[in-house]
Amino acid sequence: MTEHEGYMARALELAQEALAEGEVPVGCVIVWEDGRIVGEGRNRREAEGDALGHAELEAISMACKTLGGWRLHRAKLYVTLEPCPMCAGAILNARIPAVYYGAKDESMGSCGSVLNLFEEDFGHHPRLYGCILEEKCVQLLQDFFAKMRKK
Repeated sequence: MTEHEGYMARALELAQEALAEGEVPVGCVIVWEDGRIVGEGRNRREAEGDALGHAELEAISMACKTLGGWRLHRAKLYVTLEPCPMCAGAILNARIPAVYYGAKDESMGSCGSVLNLFEEDFGHHPRLYGCILEEKCVQLLQDFFAKMRKK
């Protein structure tokens, strides 16, 4: 398993926790330049009744608290699903230089599927790396939505 797959595996564990609580199974970790995980998050929209309850936002908030500042300019973000516009905006604002995601999001993905906010004329342009443990990330989401359709 590569370093990137290892971090994505942890994000998948967080996604499994979200799934166990009836949330869309998305998990996220933020890794500082020294290899420490400084932030973790998972979806909590249903549990908290909050549209902002996305895995990336939770992980960014934790990383900022852990590091004592909002600039995450030496971090990498690993998330099981391609970030939406809101989360891509938070990544831009936090100055995260690299984003690794598992599954593409054809309906809300803002890192290439619907559009790529990181290619727009903002002052920061994170590097993107997709399809990390893609099959596992996709399968988790497909299983969740199949179960939801049955209800």
